[in-house]
Amino acid sequence: MEFRQLEAFVNAVKYKSFSRAADVMFLTQPTLSTHVGNLENELGVKLLNRTGREIVLTARGREFYSYALELLNTRERAVYAVQGDSQSAEGILEIQTSTIPGQHYLPALMEEFHRMYPKVRFYVEQSDSRIVNENLMNQRGELGFTGYRGNSGLCYEAVFHDGMVLITPNEPEFSDLPDGAEISADRFIHKPFVMREDGSGTKAEMEKALVDGVQVFKNVDVIARMSNMAAIEQVVSRGLGVSIVSESVVRNGNFGGQIRYFKIKGLKKERTFYLVFNKNISLSPAAEAFLRLARERKRLHEAEPQEALEMH
Repeated sequence: MEFRQLEAFVNAVKYKSFSRAADVMFLTQPTLSTHVGNLENELGVKLLNRTGREIVLTARGREFYSYALELLNTRERAVYAVQGDSQSAEGILEIQTSTIPGQHYLPALMEEFHRMYPKVRFYVEQSDSRIVNENLMNQRGELGFTGYRGNSGLCYEAVFHDGMVLITPNEPEFSDLPDGAEISADRFIHKPFVMREDGSGTKAEMEKALVDGVQVFKNVDVIARMSNMAAIEQVVSRGLGVSIVSESVVRNGNFGGQIRYFKIKGLKKERTFYLVFNKNISLSPAAEAFLRLARERKRLHEAEPQEALEMH
């Protein structure tokens, strides 16, 4: 029995797909199928039933899966314990992330981590906060980044906070205000809104947000719901509506004068983003090292003076 066979089997179960498991392992699908088939032949039992594109564990496969997971984690911990240096953490670190952390927080953390642990490769899957929580509960990925707490079986650690701002097309209506100025809700609340999809942490926080004690965004006229932040920016820039986004989108954006940005007068809402992991599984050495780095980045960030939002 080879560890590569165990990895192929575990990832096929996690992702319920040979093709997605092959992507995670940087293999071709036929190679991954061969690994699983060889494992089944060696054990003399059927581990998976393949019905069309769907993969289902057999009774024996379900029993073997937990042992396979523990074997893989034990191997990584053993290598790390014996070698004990930054070169020893290796393998593939699977991360689930929602949109804002995936675009504006995670890349810098990955860059720093890669300098410390160059043998680790990343498989990052981006979706909305609800799906991130569901995937981690189903053990698809070791770590996640999400915009809200969604399941008691997961451990949530706050890693950064972010405000919420209004973005509008660059139209004469708001020409009396400079970028970054405060704007009252009555000047834009009647306009069509471009919203994130159901399951998005941004959408959930926006609907709960209070402006001077009133939930003004809950019943706005929604012209479009979109899951892609870049697409939202494009739609707003073309004049179809306005939107509420995280400050990170503005802070890291470069919109060529096509979009305006405003703080909302009376809005007392700050979003919290979390690093998430499943309480019921043992993390690999690579995941534990990534978790330590995220905690250290948060500690250093909190010790720094906070800068005001600058508009581009």
